[in-house]
Amino acid sequence: MKIVPASFEIMFMPDPDAVMTNIEAAGRTCYKSEDKITPDSARAFVKRIIASGHESVIEHATATVRFVCDRGVTHELVRHRVASYSQESTRYANYSKDKFGSEITVIRPLFWDEDSEEYALWKESMEQAERLYLALIEKGAKAQEARSVLPNSLKTEIVMTANLREWRHVFRLRCDSPAHPQIREIMLPLLDRFGTELPALFGDLREKYAKDIESFQQRADELRA
Repeated sequence: MKIVPASFEIMFMPDPDAVMTNIEAAGRTCYKSEDKITPDSARAFVKRIIASGHESVIEHATATVRFVCDRGVTHELVRHRVASYSQESTRYANYSKDKFGSEITVIRPLFWDEDSEEYALWKESMEQAERLYLALIEKGAKAQEARSVLPNSLKTEIVMTANLREWRHVFRLRCDSPAHPQIREIMLPLLDRFGTELPALFGDLREKYAKDIESFQQRADELRA
């Protein structure tokens, strides 16, 4: 059994200058103020759009992210409907095969230290699930049948594409303190990246959650140590 941390990969992020120009052109159509476009007017215009709540304009751009997380997190993620998803399927992925190392991979829970009783119990449960899964496959069960014993912590990969307005909605919900720790684990550093790459569009949210981003980064560093 392999234990890995949750992670993400930005597969597509629009060019900052191009997306600002495109959003400004679209947004100024509403006000017929195209004559006010200058080589350096886009960023200020987009920031005013965000501040005014006229966020439909930023739906003209999208970003794509691959998440490596547990299946419990994906169940929350796919509830965001204005998005497209492609997810690793446990119906067709047979983890007893060589290409998966003949083992399951699970996501480490960041909220338990490895020397805690809770972590030990969790690990024991994961190992038992793996034994039962492999035993079912050996008895002739298909992957889509044996998956019934796979745990919520099973590692999965899911690719999500959404427009930038929906990404702002996702960050508002999934970076906030009531959200589950394991979805915050990937969403807070992802917001940090979005805010760095597209500050006019995500800088306000990055600033709002700056302390949480720093706290989760410290926790990630502790777990890597």
